[in-house]
Amino acid sequence: MSYRLFYSNGACSMAPHILLEEIGAPFELTIVSSRGEREGSGTATPEWRAVNPKGRIPALLSVRGSAGGSEGLLTELPAIMIFLATSHPEAGLLPSDPAGLARTLEWMNWLSGNVHAMSFGQIWRAQRYSGDESSLDAIREQGRRNLGEQFAYIESLFGDGRQWALPHGYSIVDPYLLVFFQWGQRIGFSMRDDYPAWAASVDRVLARPAVQRVLAREGVEIH
Repeated sequence: MSYRLFYSNGACSMAPHILLEEIGAPFELTIVSSRGEREGSGTATPEWRAVNPKGRIPALLSVRGSAGGSEGLLTELPAIMIFLATSHPEAGLLPSDPAGLARTLEWMNWLSGNVHAMSFGQIWRAQRYSGDESSLDAIREQGRRNLGEQFAYIESLFGDGRQWALPHGYSIVDPYLLVFFQWGQRIGFSMRDDYPAWAASVDRVLARPAVQRVLAREGVEIH
């Protein structure tokens, strides 16, 4: 089977992009700008909304069924990652036992709903939270406070000596965490100084050839 990933360079779609490289299945890429509604382009265009009415990336084509938009289009990053990992069990990127799967979903749901949608949403898309322009700076500052607490929590988990997010080993959680580590650097957090245990795991992720190929393709640097 060949997949098509709709993505934007350096966006959260980098995680399923890495996963596609890891599993070795044939895939194509279609870039969609993620500049959003304020600029009136990219994911806000009528053309993209016809493909994905949710107006977001990533989205993966070649998955049976539809929840709106194009037939065979799968949306929501955790769903895409779970689908790819379960469709290619030979890659070993998902625990096979019920508890391991539940722990994977625990990570993915929290990262997607709290770290990404809430905290980075407050920082980069404050207008989603208020129509009052005078309140946007306060929302952004609260996002940074939330993010600091969440990053400290991630660091505490890696502080127990684990090499990867899950005891099972390298999994779909680790490239998703890589996205947030890189975003933290982008907004000025001292990621390596303040989160050394997490940074050590990131270095193990960065050593993977699939990850290196994706970072080069997307033009993303993680230092």
